[in-house]
Amino acid sequence: MLKLGDISAVIFDMDGLVLDTERTYLIAWQQAAETMGFAPPAAFWQSLSGLGGKDIMLKLAAAGGEGFDLPHFNQLCGSYWREYVQEHGIALRRGVLELLDYLLEQGLPYGLATNSPAANAHECLRLAGISEAFALVVTRDDVLLPKPSPDLFLNAAERLQVPVAQCLVLEDSHTGIVAAHQAGARSVLVPSAASVDPLTLALCDGVADDLLQVLALLKL
Repeated sequence: MLKLGDISAVIFDMDGLVLDTERTYLIAWQQAAETMGFAPPAAFWQSLSGLGGKDIMLKLAAAGGEGFDLPHFNQLCGSYWREYVQEHGIALRRGVLELLDYLLEQGLPYGLATNSPAANAHECLRLAGISEAFALVVTRDDVLLPKPSPDLFLNAAERLQVPVAQCLVLEDSHTGIVAAHQAGARSVLVPSAASVDPLTLALCDGVADDLLQVLALLKL
């Protein structure tokens, strides 16, 4: 059972945890793939959850096979994604604002650590209407290696001035939970996918349906 007294700071993932961006990326990826006549199974798209950009590109190139035009795919993705988010915005995941309000009330420091580059992260936060919500945003640009390396969480803990073992990491993906475990942080999985790898469950300290349930756990 997670106890508030055991936790001195909270570190949030962004994509799929705070923001429903993964759905927007998936829409853009699938539109680009369809345009190029590339149709991998649904499990392939799910396997990209939580990965950094370079790893995503490597998997796309491998799945597309010889001759797959990755630069053209990226160009199409960017165009489709921007078209979609400019029309629809980016939705917040359930419980984000309530949990942030509670952390402020309790005086618990918090930050965001994402595999996204800084420009993308800040654009997504702006499109979701919460560009000022996180005083600390650690991005792929701030570290040597992305998740599943622990670098992002170690960097965030250092900048929050809290030992990483006293940090609670909130993540939605296996990749993020592995990074939190490697860093030595506590972690709760708030899955964005329908199925969860048993190894992910073994590595995290708890599972919640959404951030409102995380809030309830902290209040206990």
